[in-house]
Amino acid sequence: MKDIFSRRNFIRTAALSGTAIAIPGKLSGASPSYKVDSFELNENPLKLGVMTYTLAREWDIDTIIKNLSEAGYQTVELRTTHSHGVEVTLSENERQEVKKRFEDSPLEAISLASGFSYHSPDPDELKKNIEGTNEYTLLARDVGALGFRVFPNALPKEVPEEKTMEQIGRALAEVGEFAYNHGVEIRVCVHGTGTNRVSVIKKIIDYSQSSHVYVNWNCDANDIEGQGLEYNFNLIKDRIRSLHIHELWDEYPYRQLFQLLSDNNFTGYCNAEISGNDDPVRFLRYYRGLFLALQNAL
Repeated sequence: MKDIFSRRNFIRTAALSGTAIAIPGKLSGASPSYKVDSFELNENPLKLGVMTYTLAREWDIDTIIKNLSEAGYQTVELRTTHSHGVEVTLSENERQEVKKRFEDSPLEAISLASGFSYHSPDPDELKKNIEGTNEYTLLARDVGALGFRVFPNALPKEVPEEKTMEQIGRALAEVGEFAYNHGVEIRVCVHGTGTNRVSVIKKIIDYSQSSHVYVNWNCDANDIEGQGLEYNFNLIKDRIRSLHIHELWDEYPYRQLFQLLSDNNFTGYCNAEISGNDDPVRFLRYYRGLFLALQNAL
């Protein structure tokens, strides 16, 4: 990733970060070019949002809408149990109010994320997670969320790996079908102990035998294992509906990943799961500048 820090890319990134670049929102049908001096970006850049697990964990809905809109972001993935208050305890009227607040905002869409997982060898624990997933899926439907993120989330040492993968797959099939019937996508994250490998997620999806189980790509170091990023990406490319992206300046091959997504006509959202600072909007603008710059070929 040394090319990111070349003089030319530094200048481009700095220019993007300090220059307002309009990205078409949900009410715009235009497809403008994105130019900074002689630098032209992809005319159809990937879309950017925030996953609120870290940076926005203490923000309420109004703050989320205000800060992300000011920074030019297009979506938010709300982590349940955080300060946003989007929980199953909301009444029907409160759910409709949440939906309206986001629909009336500049943001294009929202999704929800949870900690539900399906690896436990305890049948009661597994049942609890499946039922909790379905309950929150109805919340996701009611507030207008496109998808609901869940976990695998481990391969317990005391259980044969294939047995656990099959169990996770079957559980995902159950919650995936339930979600599909309510207009929501279940997105399993490439995350966890032993389950943070694309090859494992591919097996889990195969075990599900469901066309309604989707993937949240997590930009994990293991993505480049074996035959490399492109090979692993291709294993599940038809299931990827969302991403969690992290520190764009680290060693992860973000430029290659963004190109693979573009080549595959990806239309979902890349949600930044990052820590911020005391000036979050300014930080988010710089992050967005680098996100856009990494989508331009050298």
